[in-house]
Amino acid sequence: MRKTPGQTTPHLLNRTDRRILEALQEDAGLSNQALAERVGLSPSPCLRRVRALEEAGIILGRVALLDARRLGLELTALIHIGMDRHTPERFASFEEAVAAYPEVQHCFLITGQAADYLLQVVVPDMDAYQDFLLRRITRLEGVSSVHSSFVLRRVVDRTALPLNYLRN
Repeated sequence: MRKTPGQTTPHLLNRTDRRILEALQEDAGLSNQALAERVGLSPSPCLRRVRALEEAGIILGRVALLDARRLGLELTALIHIGMDRHTPERFASFEEAVAAYPEVQHCFLITGQAADYLLQVVVPDMDAYQDFLLRRITRLEGVSSVHSSFVLRRVVDRTALPLNYLRN
């Protein structure tokens, strides 16, 4: 049964399951044969375990990670956005809109700041950012404040989750 976002059920994973997850986080393009060799299983049991992890909603999908700079996407902006009203309808409308923008890499509903949302946006340059901000973000209904910061350098940039917290 596939889990819905936000629904958490702790899963007890054994050492082999963790090794499978670690290997796939490192290289999701591994063939089943290569994955099985890496974790010390034969191919059939390895495939069964991967499918079980997918069905449990632990493996959500597999992606190729691209180098933004080599593709000309040189500017990463972090945008704090304040909303004028805190209603479910206003938030749902905003979230639906930003989900449709390919420039938005992450959108977080946050607390503890003078903002309601934090967006991570990737664009080619400052001109593209200004266009994105003025033609899209500031035109969304309910947006009352926007504060931008720009990434100078990525110090830690990982997608792998820390599996050392999982229990047996």
